[in-house]
Amino acid sequence: MHALPLILRKDQERRLLAGHCWIYSNEIDTQATPLKTLEPGQPVEILSRSERWIGHGYANPHSLICARIVSRERAHPLSPALWLARLHEALALRERLYTSPFYRLVFGESDGLPGLIVDRYGDRLAVQITTAGMERARAEILAALEQVLRPTEIVLRNDTSVRELEGLEQSVERVLGDPSGDWVLTEQGLEFAVDPMQGQKTGWFFDQAENRARLARYGVGERVLDVCSYVGAWSLRAAALGASDVTSVDASADALARLQANAERNGLSSRVHPLQGDAFEVLRELRDQGRRFDTVLLDPPAFIKRRKDEKDGTAAYQRLNRLGLELLEPGGLLVTSSCSFHMGRDGFQRVVQQAGQRAGRRLQLLETGQQGPDHPVHPAIQETAYLKTLFVRALPSH
Repeated sequence: MHALPLILRKDQERRLLAGHCWIYSNEIDTQATPLKTLEPGQPVEILSRSERWIGHGYANPHSLICARIVSRERAHPLSPALWLARLHEALALRERLYTSPFYRLVFGESDGLPGLIVDRYGDRLAVQITTAGMERARAEILAALEQVLRPTEIVLRNDTSVRELEGLEQSVERVLGDPSGDWVLTEQGLEFAVDPMQGQKTGWFFDQAENRARLARYGVGERVLDVCSYVGAWSLRAAALGASDVTSVDASADALARLQANAERNGLSSRVHPLQGDAFEVLRELRDQGRRFDTVLLDPPAFIKRRKDEKDGTAAYQRLNRLGLELLEPGGLLVTSSCSFHMGRDGFQRVVQQAGQRAGRRLQLLETGQQGPDHPVHPAIQETAYLKTLFVRALPSH
């Protein structure tokens, strides 16, 4: 379909010319280009009020972010050739970074493919489409992935709530290959089996791999507490580094059963002890029992998904970190994360410091981590820098 012009209101192009690719509905000159006449996902050419050409993209009149720029070269509109070029660029970066094919292959806007996430598990791909524009190009995207990577299996993990904002249905479906059970990946010499059809996100959290590798530098001691453990990425890393008693806390019985199976797969089951329950309740119970740990790992889901969640989410982060710090031995290590974009790095540091004060601990920030380089940050799109991980030493307050 031919791309229609999408004309901005006066002086609304500055952010886009600086590199951002999101266009909000209140930035459109709706008299010059009535949004309601556009179909969800329709290709558009974005123009300034003075008709300066800005880029090729796609629109969705039903979404607050009503358009996204995909290409800034006039000769390269949305097409199978563009998808192929972007995938080759993305693959070149990952092959430069990784010796094993286990990583996020496409990270949306940062890889010039807004609305598309692709995680690679060897010759298997978990794909997530989050926008109407990418949904419209779904067949072309899948064909490009098959051409570039020759996968044996592709699973579409289109079960994220973000799709609702775009007017899209949620589903999980296998679009290539026969059902073959679990997918196995390796990280730092450990093997993990994940369920591509039912696990969280796309089955694995590749974004924390670099931070998990950093644990080796600090040593984890004998007793480790892993909160929101999911299927064991942090727990097994700690056990492999020598921890003899790893307590893995998660609300999901299925995730803990998978964690136990992964521990057995790596010969670490005697060191890892699953504990099902709500993170806050379990931490309080452990504190009241007088339990203490040499390392506490906190990797919760996002507590602040929207700006309106900020107050409650900030309080939840502070409560979780205070409880974690109260369970640490003097001199112990706290590794704490936030994947909430709305909780900035400075804000998160402040929350952890306040938690330390309430727990009666003096803190030393040893290192800060972010998502790994397979989740590159787009310098003009701060929303792509979402993960914060702090490595903190906790000392008595005196």
